Amino acid sequence: SALLWPNMIIAKKDRVVILKYLFEEGVLVAKKDWKINHPKIEPTVKNLHVVKLMQSFKSKGFVTETFSWQYYYYYLTDEGIEYLRDYLHLGEEVVPNTMKKPRTTARPSGGRGKFG
Repeated sequence: SALLWPNMIIAKKDRVVILKYLFEEGVLVAKKDWKINHPKIEPTVKNLHVVKLMQSFKSKGFVTETFSWQYYYYYLTDEGIEYLRDYLHLGEEVVPNTMKKPRTTARPSGGRGKFG
């Protein structure tokens, strides 16, 4: 499929929106459907552009890819995080959601049953 679009040009604004989303979430899912726009990123971003940009990132080692049931799953690597921090001009303290520690909530004391 890479031969079908050998010189694809993706508008910079679309590329930035895709990469911001990828960095913020740490993961990206895209359906193998070239005719639709990506439902999560922005209404004008083509799914084809998302997949092609991620294929480029995969070849550079910035993401890993899993394909299952007609969906691509892309996971940001440590190298990809460093690259995007530089590209998007983000500080070291900014990390993708997948790397944030979940907030622990205090469990209410008491309850029912022999364990409560």
